[in-house]
Amino acid sequence: MKHIRHAARRALPLAVLLPAAALTAAGPSVASESGGGAEPPEDAKPTIVLVHGAWADASGWNKVIRSLQAQGYPVVATANPLRSLSGDSDYLAARLKSIKGPLVLVGHSYGGSVITNAAAGNPNVKSLVYVAGFAPDKGETALQLVAKHPGSHLTDDPRAPVPTALDAVPLGGGPDDVDLYIKPDKFSDVFLSNRLDAARANALAASQRPANVATNTQPSEGAAWKTIPSWYLVATDDRTIGTENLRFMAKRAGSTTVEVDAPHAVMETNPGDITDLILQAAHGSHPSLARAGASPRLAKTGASVQAAVLGGAAVLAVAGGTALVVRSRRA
Repeated sequence: MKHIRHAARRALPLAVLLPAAALTAAGPSVASESGGGAEPPEDAKPTIVLVHGAWADASGWNKVIRSLQAQGYPVVATANPLRSLSGDSDYLAARLKSIKGPLVLVGHSYGGSVITNAAAGNPNVKSLVYVAGFAPDKGETALQLVAKHPGSHLTDDPRAPVPTALDAVPLGGGPDDVDLYIKPDKFSDVFLSNRLDAARANALAASQRPANVATNTQPSEGAAWKTIPSWYLVATDDRTIGTENLRFMAKRAGSTTVEVDAPHAVMETNPGDITDLILQAAHGSHPSLARAGASPRLAKTGASVQAAVLGGAAVLAVAGGTALVVRSRRA
């Protein structure tokens, strides 16, 4: 894969234990093969569809949206329900069918899992862009991917029934119907790597949208990156998924990759780098722009190197009951 590297950091290891019932939950259905209507003229730009992840909402894309719109791109920042991978993917697939012409899908964090499934079978999707996002293979869960390498700060106690950085809120619909929030006092470290001022971090923590347990425990039904060209932004100070896990997924997908010294919530700190990578993906999906040599400026680049994938994958086990347990191990 093409690999453009910025400063990199290492974080703490993570392993995951999940309830058996959650691991066997039904996966998402693959998107319909029908596209979003008739193709527009060749000189029309693709629509950029932005999909947020857990503990965030579509407003997190605002700076990126303004930059893309200023350059004439139609943009849709869809609301991600965060209820289940199957339901969220079907919701996005239906939205995509209503948009005419070529599409570039962009997913941050869990939004990467959603675009990976929703894009499958849709011929209008020309490019995928992962922004510190999950890129699961068929049959994989997000939490299995988090467990592969060290990096997440979601827990500091392997004995805790719930990761120590999270609050679990039972919704009363069943033993696995639980919402997860990042604790306010952990939000700045886990999600932002302490890169923002306290006032902004506290506001984001207060307005976070929770993710249901099913978003990260349902196995992926699709792997659209196997057939659709992909681009990947690796945040080198990612304390939510873990930087080495991002590198693993980017390399496996064969993505054109840029590394940026940024936290997991890279939209807050480096919106320009995200915009640059989206433009590269958009130009790659747009023959007339590519022929015109409209190559975007990438974020400050260094030497091209292959990403090192660290060994020692964490063990994923099945735990009874409703507890979600994340075990950490020292590198």
